[in-house]
Amino acid sequence: MELKYGEKEIKEAQLEKWPNPNPEKDYTINITFPEFTCLCPRSGYPDFATIKITYIPDQYIVELKSLKLYLNKYRNQYISHEEATNKIYDDLYNLLKPRFLEVIGDWNPRGNVKTIITISSEGQK
Repeated sequence: MELKYGEKEIKEAQLEKWPNPNPEKDYTINITFPEFTCLCPRSGYPDFATIKITYIPDQYIVELKSLKLYLNKYRNQYISHEEATNKIYDDLYNLLKPRFLEVIGDWNPRGNVKTIITISSEGQK
């Protein structure tokens, strides 16, 4: 079966960085992705989350369409809440080298358990 154009874009997605138009300033960028999905590595059931990204850029900013497509790549991956949140953080941090980065995975309850995972560059070694 041939992939639809959106499926092809998601499959080929790569995070992209753009030059920061104001690298001399400290300003905060907040991004919310309320429809994040992945698959539980144990059960295969879908997991749903809101991913919140806050960063202070240095030389680069993330291109938003590439971020949207990158996050949509997770929808068919078997990955834990903890691993997904940490991987998103690592990929963004390695791409952008921001002055500050925080990623929050606010996971919808499943089995009466609610999980919120926060990773921040503040206090990292």
